[in-house]
Amino acid sequence: MSENKRILDENIANLDKNLEVKTSLDVDDVVFYDVKKAPFKLYGACKDELDVFKRMPENIAENVSEGVKNLNFNTAGIRVRFSTDSDYVAIKAVMPSLRRMSHMALTGSSGFDMYLCENGSYRFIKTFVPPQDAENGYESIVYFADKKTRCLEINFPLYSRVDELYIGVRSGSEVSECDGYKYDKPVLYYGSSITQGGCASKPGNSYQSIISHELDCDYINLGFSGSAKGEREIAEYIADIDCSVFVCDYDYNAPTLEHLKKTHLELYKVFRAKNHDTSVIFVSAPTVDSANKDKVDRKQVILDTYNYALSNGDKNVSFVDGMEMFSGKYGNVYTVDGAHPTDAGFLRMAEYIGSHVKKMLKA
Repeated sequence: MSENKRILDENIANLDKNLEVKTSLDVDDVVFYDVKKAPFKLYGACKDELDVFKRMPENIAENVSEGVKNLNFNTAGIRVRFSTDSDYVAIKAVMPSLRRMSHMALTGSSGFDMYLCENGSYRFIKTFVPPQDAENGYESIVYFADKKTRCLEINFPLYSRVDELYIGVRSGSEVSECDGYKYDKPVLYYGSSITQGGCASKPGNSYQSIISHELDCDYINLGFSGSAKGEREIAEYIADIDCSVFVCDYDYNAPTLEHLKKTHLELYKVFRAKNHDTSVIFVSAPTVDSANKDKVDRKQVILDTYNYALSNGDKNVSFVDGMEMFSGKYGNVYTVDGAHPTDAGFLRMAEYIGSHVKKMLKA
């Protein structure tokens, strides 16, 4: 018996609350487990502070800005992985509220979705769809055709807070640790609402998740809607994260061109001072308006940082032109509102940015 399976058995025997989670699901043999405990493995979460799920330490988020402080509790990019031979998997999510937005599906802002993980490949199973009238979380269940061991990944909501998540399986089923990702270190993404995942129809359709499933790589989502401004505090925090690749994608949130000039190169310098060999990908804002002078000028600021790095001998950098991403024959379908991507837009971003991530991971 593995160590992780043994720990789970001890939890079953000694922690009554795992067996006492109440449910309204129409099943009478379900056993719920807290994903904050072994053998469940969390990714993209601040594992040192699991009172509620968050993406970075609370004290650091508070020092960056009020926006980052609040959005830190949005669970974009947080995932849980586990294996079970149960013929169904249920969730019970405890959430203070479900964020509802006029331009984003509730399944994306407040839903969970699940993937089957097999030998580094991923297959979408189902979305745990939140009811329209849900207020303090919700329950949902997915049935399989048979009982066999499966490695599963569940993605958390992109724009809501989650205080607790319990996984339900049929009583007597095995639950154990799932294999990890191909690469030991995560890809780190920092940016705006687009980076956070607005307006993907489900969590697994954010561009980071698409890249993760394509390349079998872990990732951290530090997208903060309207609040990614390259502050010194966030730059220093990012520089302390041990990542495989850093994707810098906050163009949209810089309040002015001058602000972007002031912070973009500085953020790179702060990161590079502590991470001499980590690959950095600079991304300019994806846009459908390639003639907009402000956007053109902002892209030049990012190019200036990229060229500065090259001129100083840094060969571990690349540049992604956001204006190219949403151009072409199908440009009309890439955004909801001229800015936030549809699922087609996120797929387009994953193709462009993912090709650079793939190259950097193999460098």
